[in-house]
Amino acid sequence: MPKARIIVVDDEKSMREFLGIMLTKEGYRVDTFASAEEALEHFKQNRCDLVIADLKMPGMGGMELLKAVKELSPDVIAMVVTAYASVDTAIEAMKAGAYDYFTKPFKVDDIKMHIKRALEWRRIERENILLKKDLKTKYGFSNLLGTDPKMNDIYGLIMSVASTKTNVLVTGESGTGKELVARAIHYEGDRKEKPFVTINCGAIPENLLESELFGHQKGAFTGAVADKAGIVELADGGTLFLDEVTELPLNLQVKLLRFIQERNFRRVGGTVDISVDIRLIAASNKEVDRDVEEGRLREDLFYRLNVIRINVPPLRQRKGDIPLLTRHFLEKYGTEHGRKIKSISQGALNLLMEYDYSGNVRELENAIERAVTVETGDVISTGSLPPSIREYGEKTLPAQGALPYGASKEAVNIPPGGIDLEKAVEDFEKAIIKEALKKAGGVKTKAAEILGLSFRSMRYKLSKYGNPKD
Repeated sequence: MPKARIIVVDDEKSMREFLGIMLTKEGYRVDTFASAEEALEHFKQNRCDLVIADLKMPGMGGMELLKAVKELSPDVIAMVVTAYASVDTAIEAMKAGAYDYFTKPFKVDDIKMHIKRALEWRRIERENILLKKDLKTKYGFSNLLGTDPKMNDIYGLIMSVASTKTNVLVTGESGTGKELVARAIHYEGDRKEKPFVTINCGAIPENLLESELFGHQKGAFTGAVADKAGIVELADGGTLFLDEVTELPLNLQVKLLRFIQERNFRRVGGTVDISVDIRLIAASNKEVDRDVEEGRLREDLFYRLNVIRINVPPLRQRKGDIPLLTRHFLEKYGTEHGRKIKSISQGALNLLMEYDYSGNVRELENAIERAVTVETGDVISTGSLPPSIREYGEKTLPAQGALPYGASKEAVNIPPGGIDLEKAVEDFEKAIIKEALKKAGGVKTKAAEILGLSFRSMRYKLSKYGNPKD
């Protein structure tokens, strides 16, 4: 780990030298200055982790220096020392952003401990910031891929509801990315700093589900040896995601409905109402309207959950997104498994485009991970795809072989009089570009992504064909 950098500012030479020597022996990189002005000029060019400044100095004082340093770098730690202690100056220093306040003379062991604690606090703060950025990258809006109009509608809904308290019901087949939608709503909204807590209502035995949701008091049932908070309590301030909500037993649906209406609950065996502030998102891979009609889901609970409905389309209804998703998963698993995969062959992509994906995006992702793992070259070949995809393609693409997706057998029939090959290729390329622009809603960068082209190449082709959007 790099050594922490500390700036010491004190007009008293003996104190300045003492702190410089002591901190250097502790393993820190230390710069000492006799004036605040000199220290500030140094700080502008050489940022540090911690500043220790005397409060009263000729010219600029320690308080002014602290404010100036904080304005330049809000995350730097500032400590002030003074021989003239008072409650007012201590309060003023803390308001200005000082982490700590010491009175001369001070105990060496105390200041060592406080510096170590302050630097550890700063490290944790930075890690938290990086973690939150990583979570946003992993689960935020950018993690949902696709340019299909249905996906564009979903992106618009996510942005509309992200910072509201409105309940959302996400529906769609297994593997379509319902939890990704729920996480995107959370991490794009005002609650992104708070917990995102999820429970699969169909994966927990019925006799344990109420305790998992609402918690229990010690002695509430056999095995309840201590008080336990449920996930509703743990999600306070954040988002509660109820996956497969239609699997909840009817007696628990009643309790969930009461909780949604009153925003409070009791632990199993408890007598005290507990209030929480949560955002509720539910999901189901079932036909929820039919579940309501047939009595498996309470109608009143359904209406409470179904304020905003987001239906995630199956992959077979947005096959134009398959090339984009494929490239994303190739990069992801190539990096994860340390494989240098450059691209995917046209024949393999044809098979992926033809397949129907009962497991949706999750099935495509698994197929790409398998292909990356077993491929011996740097281009994914048809032989690296799962047998189910290859066998399906053999039945549906017997005559097309390695034709580009969208080409037909008739496209390569040569009439008796022959053809102009260059013109035929140009016409086909022009048609493909037109289709890509249509799927991308006219957005050229998205169309380039769909076609696996750089934007520079796309721009060249558009200039060549006169922007074939009509």
